[in-house]
Amino acid sequence: MAEGLTIEELRTRIDMVDEQLVRLLNVRVACAVEVGRLKNEAGLAVYQPEREAQVLSSVRRSAMELAGPLTAEAVVRIFERIIDEARRAERRRESDVDSQRGDGSGPSAALPPSPGDSTR
Repeated sequence: MAEGLTIEELRTRIDMVDEQLVRLLNVRVACAVEVGRLKNEAGLAVYQPEREAQVLSSVRRSAMELAGPLTAEAVVRIFERIIDEARRAERRRESDVDSQRGDGSGPSAALPPSPGDSTR
């Protein structure tokens, strides 16, 4: 794919991919936050470990099928972090909603803490 390119050309390509990744990650997390809001409105549990397991299984399978330079386990670790950060964004949103309500009773307490998250 990148044979014959210079270091600078490859770095430019990496920078372009990074920008796309940031955009896609923000779209993904915005969707996850909205799903959390809808679940909250419907009285459903915000944290659903079976859904997380389903997502991780799916990305593991995709990584194995693509057989790129990243191992399936590396992709799973990346997605575990993405999910953790989506949870953190959801807690921030719920905290903002709680602050506006003033009662501190939002469902963010039901979310498990992200690794390294000192807010819980």
